Amino acid sequence: MPPRQELTRQCALTREVKPVADLIRFVVSPDGAVVPDTDARAEGRGVWISLGRQAVAEAVRRKAFQKSLKAAVAVPEDLADLTRLRLEQRFTQALSMARKAGQIVTGATKVKTAIEAGAVIALLTATDAAADGRQKLAGALRGYTLAAREAGMEPEEAPHLELLDSDQLGLALGLENVIHAALVKGAAAEAALKRAERLARYLAN
Repeated sequence: MPPRQELTRQCALTREVKPVADLIRFVVSPDGAVVPDTDARAEGRGVWISLGRQAVAEAVRRKAFQKSLKAAVAVPEDLADLTRLRLEQRFTQALSMARKAGQIVTGATKVKTAIEAGAVIALLTATDAAADGRQKLAGALRGYTLAAREAGMEPEEAPHLELLDSDQLGLALGLENVIHAALVKGAAAEAALKRAERLARYLAN
């Protein structure tokens, strides 16, 4: 069987065939309602929609789920928001696992130290962070990347993500009022980054 990232499915809205990484799957719950299957693991027939909030909302409006399933299933009007919530939950769960594995640091000072050590794979800033703090750490990340390249290194560019507010970050990490955090190298952190990037893509489209 080919790796999952090479699999393709057809978007029920646009009829385009895309890699599964560019889609999100939906299934019918036991009570007959369409729900997001964010990990694409639930049993039963699935409906695939392009990964994007607007695409899911449009699929609801155009009854793409009923047409694909050829059944009178219940489709929540707020399915796009429910999908965002599920993706956020998967991301926060992954953040919690990264913290337990010691692969996330919090606080501006520790984050800056991790950046300078070349350990950061993603910078996380709360959506309600102050502009000056956001700019300082984003600048430090850009500065490290530039210096490493000038030194003949080829560092992977770490994304700067703003997906959750300080309360949401704090709740995920078991702390209070988390403004600045960074994922550092490790399997759990890589898993969290994948969740973050998927959420970011959904919100952007």
